[in-house]
Amino acid sequence: MFEIEDIRQWRGREVIDESGSKVGELEAIYVDTATDQPSFATIKIGLPTRQRLVFAPLAGATVGPEHLRVAHPKKQIKNAPAIGTDGELLAADEHEVFAYYDLPYQAASDERQLARR
Repeated sequence: MFEIEDIRQWRGREVIDESGSKVGELEAIYVDTATDQPSFATIKIGLPTRQRLVFAPLAGATVGPEHLRVAHPKKQIKNAPAIGTDGELLAADEHEVFAYYDLPYQAASDERQLARR
């Protein structure tokens, strides 16, 4: 995968899907709170006046010269759970992000599994 310190420098770079189609622009990385490893990316999509941030898993992602390639199709990513560009993923909504991609959610009811970096 890639080091969390390095990925911060990629904010604003292009995110492409598994087939190479542009999805949007990398906004932030969310790490697993148990391991501090990159877990999800938020990707800025939409028209300039109607932008939102969608979540995409980083499992299987690769870094290219000027892009981040995620291992999911563009259509799936664009329909993923989203937040506003100045929004925050609420702890109560984390499970929806994992469920959308059929990933196990393991946080206790009073804890978070994701933290923004």
